[in-house]
Amino acid sequence: MENAIDIRALNEQIEKESYFIELINREMDRVIVGQRYMVDRMLIALLSNGHLLLEGVPGLAKTLAIKSLSSTIDSKFSRIQFTPDLLPADLVGTQIYQAKSETFSVRKGPIFANFVLADEINRAPAKVQSALLEAMQEKQVTIGDETFPLPKPFLVMATQNPVEQEGTYPLPEAQVDRFMLKVVLDYPKMEEEKLIIRQNVTLKEFPKTNVVLKPEDILKAREVVRQVYMDEKIEQYIVDIVFATRNPSDYGLAKFKDMISFGGSPRASINLALAAKAYAFIKRRGYVIPEDVRAIAKDVLRHRIGVTYEAEAENITSEHIIDEILNRVEVP
Repeated sequence: MENAIDIRALNEQIEKESYFIELINREMDRVIVGQRYMVDRMLIALLSNGHLLLEGVPGLAKTLAIKSLSSTIDSKFSRIQFTPDLLPADLVGTQIYQAKSETFSVRKGPIFANFVLADEINRAPAKVQSALLEAMQEKQVTIGDETFPLPKPFLVMATQNPVEQEGTYPLPEAQVDRFMLKVVLDYPKMEEEKLIIRQNVTLKEFPKTNVVLKPEDILKAREVVRQVYMDEKIEQYIVDIVFATRNPSDYGLAKFKDMISFGGSPRASINLALAAKAYAFIKRRGYVIPEDVRAIAKDVLRHRIGVTYEAEAENITSEHIIDEILNRVEVP
């Protein structure tokens, strides 16, 4: 009975604390038609202190989405266009020699922002991609022998274009694993596309989002997200899903044994739990249900399962494997 009262109190608290989700969605809807799936995933990453990798053809409002989200929060936004000639110093900053004082001073790079858009991340070579690693994982940057903390909140949203593979550098596994979610975007629906045309052709001035939040509100909300109740059965469900990616035979999926080169790491389990809590928070609920885990599973796992040549030969992707796992693993 006591537990039920706790959950009720938690529900009321989360109902109260998550008021801003509606404000952000309203502002985003003024600028972006459709793409609610993408906006929800951006909010999940933001509330879970994670990062986001977006994959989609050009022109799906990826850049506009993160710019608009950062405009709803009183925060600093920077966009870095990744190119083959980009250097790590262009990203994190560098030391500059001052002849007058005969000393070095630090000039910080564009990574020192709350929202960082890494546009076409797979166009830059490995040393630039790895310069992002420390920033994403440790939330700090080292320039010379000095270490600087990054502002809070700090969210990296990277985009990659799945069409052109010429002149691109595939992201190494260690880099991809740093992204909490990998979201694959699709084209808008026909009705949405008509609205997009109308908005871009008839309006004299393109709408902009208004500031509705402060960075402190996001940091406070993150603490509340961690308080969302997760039952032990849900924890077991998450562990079963991740273990099924490593040992499919134990879950009656022996056909995938030779199709998976590696499964999800413990980071996959942590991120699946955090993302499920954030998803429940967005739905203004104080507890996690199995549907929350299922809703977010593909985004958390699709880039954490390695498929073998046999799988590629049979046109089996990590998404097919996740679908089968979700169908097979027992729902609590």
